[in-house]
Parts: sequence; C-alpha cells; structure tokens
Amino acid sequence: MLLDYHSEIYAWIRGGLFILFVYHILIFFQNKSKLYLYYSLYLLSFSIYLLKDVVIGGNALFEYLNYSVQFLAFAAYVSFARDLLDSRTHLLKWDKFFEISARVFLLLGLMFVVIQFLFGYEFQIKAFTLIAPFLTLFAVLTFYIIITKIKNNSAIYFVIGSSVYAILANITFLEHFIGKEPFTKIGIEPKLFIYIGLILQALIFSVIIGAIIKRIQDKSKNAEVRLAIKLKEMEELKMTALQSQMNPHFLFNSLNSINNFVIKSDVEKASDYITKFSKLIRVILNSSSSPTSTLSDELEILALYVKLEQMRVSGGFNYIVNVDDSLSLDSIKVPPLFLQPFIENAIWHGIMKMEGEKTIKLSIKEENKNVLCVVEDNGIGINKAKELSHMSQKRKFFGAEATENRIRILYQNKDVHILTKDISSNTKTGTQVSIRFPLA
Repeated sequence: MLLDYHSEIYAWIRGGLFILFVYHILIFFQNKSKLYLYYSLYLLSFSIYLLKDVVIGGNALFEYLNYSVQFLAFAAYVSFARDLLDSRTHLLKWDKFFEISARVFLLLGLMFVVIQFLFGYEFQIKAFTLIAPFLTLFAVLTFYIIITKIKNNSAIYFVIGSSVYAILANITFLEHFIGKEPFTKIGIEPKLFIYIGLILQALIFSVIIGAIIKRIQDKSKNAEVRLAIKLKEMEELKMTALQSQMNPHFLFNSLNSINNFVIKSDVEKASDYITKFSKLIRVILNSSSSPTSTLSDELEILALYVKLEQMRVSGGFNYIVNVDDSLSLDSIKVPPLFLQPFIENAIWHGIMKMEGEKTIKLSIKEENKNVLCVVEDNGIGINKAKELSHMSQKRKFFGAEATENRIRILYQNKDVHILTKDISSNTKTGTQVSIRFPLA
C-alpha cells in the first residue's frame, strides 16, 4: 500500500493539499491579502510536484518541473512567512535577508529549467544534492531567528510546522545517498515522508491562519463596539451642547420678566414670580445632568414654565393640554426642555400680538407607532409674525431650531418630522407646530 502512489493515503494527501490551495486562493480573491496568495502558491507548487508520482506519460515535462517547482514553493514559503510573522515589524534587520532569499529561490527555479535544457535531469539531481544542505542550514538559521526574536504563538507554531516538514523532507532526501532499497525493505516509498511532512505542515499552518482570521474578526468586533460607544458619546455631547444653549436662552427671558416686575414696583408679583422661577430652575438643574428626560417630567417642567409666562402676559392666556391615555409618558425619552421653545414662540410671536382671548393648546397622542406632539395657538400666525419681525422665510427662532436638532440627534433622524404651518383663514388666525418622533 505504501509503495503505491495511487493508494488512498497518497491520494488523500494530494487531494487535501489541492483543496487547501483552492480554499486559500478563494480567500485571496475575496480580501486581496497577499498572505493567502503566497500560501496558496506554496500549496499549488507542491501539488504540482506530487503529481509526478501519478501522471503517466508526462516524464519529460516533470523533469523540467520537478526541482524548479520546489524552488518556486520555497520562494512562496518565504514570502508567506514574511507576511504571517510581520517580519517588517518584528525582524526589521532580517527582513531584507528574507526578501533576498525569496528572490534567490525564484532564480534557482529558473536556473534548474536551464540546467535541464542544457545538461539533462541527472545534472539537476547532482545540483540539487549540492544545494540541499545549504537549504537545511538556511531553515535552521531562519527558525532560530524567528523563535528568539518573535515572542508569540504564531511564531512558535510556524517553526513547529516548518521543522516537521524539514525533518521529514531530509529523511526522503537520504535516498540520494543511501538509495531506495532501505525504504522499500520496510514497505514504504522514500517520498512518503515528504507527503506526511507537507500535510502536517499544512494542517499546522491552517490552524495559524485560522487563529489570525479569528483575531482579526475579534478586533473588528471590538472596533465596532468602541466606535458605537464613541458615536453615542458624541451624540450625548452634541445634545449637552445644544441643551447648554437652550437653558441660557430661557433663563435670560425669565430674568428679564423679573426685572420688568421690579421696574413696575409690583413687589407681590415679583416675589411670586421669583418663587415659581426658583422652583423651575431647581427642576431644570436636576434634569440638565442627563441628555434625556421622560415626557412625563417634561410636561411638569412645561407646566411650571407656562405659569411663569401667564404672569408675564397681560391678561394671561389659556393653556390646554390633552394627552392620549394609552401613552406611557414615563417610558418615552425626549431631550430636556424640548417643547418649551415652541410654547415660547407661540406666546411671544403669536398670542402676545393679538387682542382678545388667547389660547395655546398642546396635544400628545400616538399615531402609527409614533408620538405626535402638536402645539397650536390662536395668535396672529407665523407668516404675519415674520412680516412684523422682518424675518426671512428660511430663518428659524433660535430655541426652536436648537430643539429640532436635539430631537433629530436623539432619534438619529429616524422618522423625526417637525412641521410648522400657518393655520390662519378668513375666520381665524394661528400657528400649528407638529413634532413627530418614534415611539421607542
């Protein structure tokens, strides 16, 4: 059985090496990593070398290829080792030596074709017999450099796999000195040791490559997790920055109102306003530590804010809130003070500039798995307000614009829609703002 190259053990090893070649060349085409290209060329070269044992009628061709293809395999092997062990980083002084070695092997492969053409196959055998000891010395030196300079598992397994092949190949090489008879007496072909060495080396190298692939995948997953965390931190920073702009905007207006009461010598109102204002500030400060708040908390803060504004507006105004009972307000996350600017605009750019009864309505309901917040006032209408304020159609009030940005950041622009429209007609005037975002 072990004297017949057509037997199953030899066929299985040849087939296994070729399958590994196909596998790694396909990986190369997929990710363009030269590591897989060099290793697949190494496997292909030895697959061709082993075909000589079973192909009938191709002796003339294989006499040209027999030794040349081995040197091509060695060149691919050195290039594979440089990439696998990253010798450019870990073995900077020796990397150039390995690069030159790969080129020397390529040159030897071409030289042996010329030797076959000029002098014949017997001269090739003599030349290879002369070179082989130097190949062994090169291997020993290389293994020593790798094992002493590179301290990782890949280097250790690489040296083990390569040493297994080198030792078994040298046993086969003994045929050139002691002949074939000692091998056939024990019922084996000399090249059996090369077969075994190649398949064992291939299995060890495949384990190394598999570990590298897993390490790359783990790094990729960790990088994705870190990126997601960083993106979340960036979004929170954006939210905090916009929120820090929002709070001074509101605080300035409230302090201005206190100043107006003091100027008018309305001490009682000023005292009442300061009490409500301090309570509101306390609530705002508590909420400002987080980039999000619950919709329930926001409505409480909004109610305090509206009470302050009702004191500032001459004659006051009606504030009506309608909330869909099916909504769980405590579970809905929103940016802090996200409705306040829209209510503020409804007051100071809508109802403040009209006579008669003033009303602001806030309705919150679920619609198609979204939360819909609608702020509606019976003021002069946004179109008229822009004319009186000499504002362009594209310009937005600061607070509303900042709030819109915060909502979009929080929900990552997914199904976030903010629409402001003038609902004035022949019988009424007013503005309606619709804010729609996902019901998480």
